Amino acid sequence: MIAQNEKETLLLNSDINFKSLLELIESVPSRKRGISIETPERDKNFRDIVMHLYEWHAMLERWYREGMDGDTPFMPAPGYKWSTLKLLNMNIWEKYQDVTLNHAIKKLKLSHERIMALINLHTNEEIMIKNYYNWTKTSNLYSYFAANTSNHYIWAIKKCEDIAKSANASAVAGLG
Repeated sequence: MIAQNEKETLLLNSDINFKSLLELIESVPSRKRGISIETPERDKNFRDIVMHLYEWHAMLERWYREGMDGDTPFMPAPGYKWSTLKLLNMNIWEKYQDVTLNHAIKKLKLSHERIMALINLHTNEEIMIKNYYNWTKTSNLYSYFAANTSNHYIWAIKKCEDIAKSANASAVAGLG
């Protein structure tokens, strides 16, 4: 028996986490939002994180479109395997180095809306039942949607908290 509220919970958590992410970025003074932190990790600023989320939304949209058209989508992306995810994510990072944060946020807001609309197209059963759609194989739509919305936003919030701390600390120290 599938609970009747997983779809609604997914939509709610996705929106709550998405709004929290945007509020966190907006909590940093606008002149400090472009700050990059010193880190050996890939994502060094808000733009990097926002564009990472956007690109994963775009991949999900492609998987969904191809899968619903009866094809087997290549996942995660053409030329990549799940075992080469680190390389894929680095190439995503490189691709968007010239995008402004404001443009990145606009793109992410639109892609978030599109993903929420896709979720809304389905019943709770269609989202929750494993192998309901051939292209999801032994998984369900929920796992794809949650991984690229609510759960991914939690990851992004944690990354952005470090950047916000650094940006706010430099503002307090008078370094900006």
